Amino acid sequence: MAKARGERVDGVLLLDKPGGISSNLALQKARRLLNAAKAGHTGTLDPMATGLLPLTFGEATKFSADLLDADKSYRATLKLGVTTRTGDADGEVIEVRRVQVDDATLEEALLSHSGEIDQVPPMHSALKREGRPLYELARAGIEVERAARRVMIRHLRRVERSGDVVVVDVDCSKGTYVRVLAADLGRALGCGAHLTALRRTRVGPLALEGSVTLAALEAMTPAVRREWLRPADSLLATLARVELDEATAARFRQGQRLAIDAEPRGERVRGTATINERGVVEPERLVSSELTTEKSF
Repeated sequence: MAKARGERVDGVLLLDKPGGISSNLALQKARRLLNAAKAGHTGTLDPMATGLLPLTFGEATKFSADLLDADKSYRATLKLGVTTRTGDADGEVIEVRRVQVDDATLEEALLSHSGEIDQVPPMHSALKREGRPLYELARAGIEVERAARRVMIRHLRRVERSGDVVVVDVDCSKGTYVRVLAADLGRALGCGAHLTALRRTRVGPLALEGSVTLAALEAMTPAVRREWLRPADSLLATLARVELDEATAARFRQGQRLAIDAEPRGERVRGTATINERGVVEPERLVSSELTTEKSF
């Protein structure tokens, strides 16, 4: 999360991140364009990747974690026959092999890598070992053992193929590395592969449609830029709502627990809050009272 001088700005911006820059740099550019004092993001994209990067400002930063566990969707371009050290186009080429893969074999490989699969996280990642990011170890020529992690590939479909270049759509769970998926597919096909392009099209309920680029923001006036901001609690749109009367809503905004026999029990609801098994609403993260004038959440 970034904190700097600026104005109070509250809301969510759906940014279409360009390639070639880090998610943090994209965040800082957007924060400066909006002159926002407080900003954060909901999970990073690799520098090479483009597409949907939801950014949060002000009170919306309290809900950034709600998208970390969300499913993601991508359009990925794979180059068969070439293996790189990082699994993507930014890495050094370490092997080139002849491609003898027909469409039926490709479809079988896609099917076998769908559903629950185990992935070994790449060395070139932000995961830490004894406090050090793995990518730092990788740059120093050190490779350490990584335990495989179970991820869910909910949908893996070929969009098109032109010779050794294959475009696929991927719907997956949190923690999935698409470049690892590309490398694993190449290994299964016996020719190797790496990721040459990656575009994120969805994060949870949020879609790339309706996003805005940095270049477009730069061309706007400051007032128009802020019109692209969604409400601070828009990341919670999929959670159930609870209707309150005016007095009870005021108590909730003060962080009080509400014994109102609410439903659905045992689940989180907008606000955010959790309803326990006795129907008591227990507040979690509250936004400023200036932004919570509604009597439902």
